Amino acid sequence: MSRVLLLHTGGTLGMKGSPLEPGEFQDRLAEYVPEIEQLADVTTRVIANLDSSDIGPAHWTDLAQAIDEDYESYDGFVVVHGTDTMAYSASALAFALENLGKPVVFTGAQRPLSAVRSDAPRNLTDAVDLATRDIPEVGICFDGLFIRGCRATKTSAQDYRGFDSRECPPLAKLGVDVSIADHVLRRAGEYRCDARFDPEVIYIQVTPGLRPERFEAILQTGVKGVVLSAFGLGTIPSSNGPLGPVVADAVASGIEVLVVTASTGNVDFGLYRNSLPLRDAGAISGGTMHMEASISKLMHALAVYDDRDERRVYLERNVAGERD
Repeated sequence: MSRVLLLHTGGTLGMKGSPLEPGEFQDRLAEYVPEIEQLADVTTRVIANLDSSDIGPAHWTDLAQAIDEDYESYDGFVVVHGTDTMAYSASALAFALENLGKPVVFTGAQRPLSAVRSDAPRNLTDAVDLATRDIPEVGICFDGLFIRGCRATKTSAQDYRGFDSRECPPLAKLGVDVSIADHVLRRAGEYRCDARFDPEVIYIQVTPGLRPERFEAILQTGVKGVVLSAFGLGTIPSSNGPLGPVVADAVASGIEVLVVTASTGNVDFGLYRNSLPLRDAGAISGGTMHMEASISKLMHALAVYDDRDERRVYLERNVAGERD
């Protein structure tokens, strides 16, 4: 029987009360989901017991190191996590655990284990099942789908299908049978873990009428990296209140500016005239990366690469399937 390490961080799945707050997870697990023992030999370890809004880079490091320390002892890993920041954490571990050879399955629930019509038992059972299979990626298991962690985004706080992975089909579907997709990544080198993250990153959404001086004021706070969510495929205001000069000053001062789109598609600095200021400023195209992956990847890049050229190559490279 496969050995699975289940790491608990908190979230709705194990919560109780009104308003909901973290409860005693381990006792509830045995009580409500006994069938997971038929799937694997499961060991449970509590990393934290927090609302996921309190989970951040320091916890990503703890999770990655916990997996790394027991990497040879288990066939797969399950991470129980709150839904609000699950996509950030899954993205972070996709970058921290390079050339992963085993599944790391994040899951959670929209309703607690003890609630009527809870989705928690199914999600947890599906996650343990996936952790025993040959899917060597970090992903999110929710409502019968296993989606790539660094392509995931939370799309609903009300529906049981709470996550989507835009422009990337699910890695697996769980119905009567488990169907594994052909685009599952296989490791291309030796597994290693580097769980460092620099939290000095901010996210800025370009909006109509955003004044350059507001943008500039934010950059004076000591940040090291900016994820800039531009219009369309990477356009910004360039005539009335141009942002290009401020971006250029930021890059020249050593701040990395990674540009993503608020919609879907591939950021292309050469397609529109209003993208050229970003290219000329030295900003980095995030390609098809979405917010969660771009933030965690930039935090990882800033912590791992002291050499700026190496850091920018890393940011432009498709590391874990986060971009096309």
